[in-house]
Amino acid sequence: MFRLYAAIWRASAGRQIILILLSLAIAALAAVPLEFQRDIINHLTSEEIKTDHLIMLGTGMMGVILLSLVLKWILGFRAGTLGEDLIRLIRQRLLVRAIDVNETGEDVRKGTMTTAISAEAEELGKFAGGAFSDPVVQIGTLISVIGYISSTQPGLGLIAFSMIIPQIIIVLVSQRKVNTFVAERVHILRSATDKLTIGDINELAKEIDVQFDEIFETRRKMFIWKLSAKFLLSVINGAGTVGVLMLGGWLVLNGKTDVGTVVAATSGLGRIQGPTSFLIAFYRQVSANRIKYDLLLELFGDHPEQYRRIRRP
Repeated sequence: MFRLYAAIWRASAGRQIILILLSLAIAALAAVPLEFQRDIINHLTSEEIKTDHLIMLGTGMMGVILLSLVLKWILGFRAGTLGEDLIRLIRQRLLVRAIDVNETGEDVRKGTMTTAISAEAEELGKFAGGAFSDPVVQIGTLISVIGYISSTQPGLGLIAFSMIIPQIIIVLVSQRKVNTFVAERVHILRSATDKLTIGDINELAKEIDVQFDEIFETRRKMFIWKLSAKFLLSVINGAGTVGVLMLGGWLVLNGKTDVGTVVAATSGLGRIQGPTSFLIAFYRQVSANRIKYDLLLELFGDHPEQYRRIRRP
């Protein structure tokens, strides 16, 4: 993984820094609407209800939401544009490599190079666009929201935090198995594509069809592991929500907290589940793209560093 991130940083360090700064700003704003929400709920349950104060709270909350959305739009646009630029860069380098292979007669099949240029380069480039900023936003949001919940009611914050640990363990165990299937699928697909570009297609049809079946079986196993992990993660999220409502309700009934805090904590759990799910998917994406990056490096032979700069024929 370090080698993959080092390559992304070399190709786009300046632009990645800007994306990281935007991500930190978005994460810093993540818990602010929860504080407005708590104040609004508590204001409605207080003996003296002032309409002007309520309007001020609502306006402030909407202002923070709009600011966060604007920053997310800018982040999404810059990350998407960077990803497309890196896709173009990878394809340019693969094209130069293909020309060199054609001139030197090295043993790199056209089907493999075609698959790398058309599909693998796009997947890797898209990932690279948000490789740094995406986890910064989500991890920062988790820290911001859990920190806010813990500061208002430590018991509810503990429940929120305890939901994350088992999810990490489940993902680490399941993804290790999925990674094996990802590498196997790419190798089989490359092999099938190579066969389509050489020899008589009628003679190779049965052999290629068998490889298509192997790809199907590999994906089927991947689905079993991914969906089973997703089921367990959903159970944990559901248990966390019930736990916060039960503990929060008990605290309210005993006069140890207010309704606004419980509502904000429950909303905070929803904010946590999004980043947690994203980080789980992102970890899977990192693992898969690490394998794809290693496979792409194989196409550049023994000296891939000579293709860091585009050499025009």
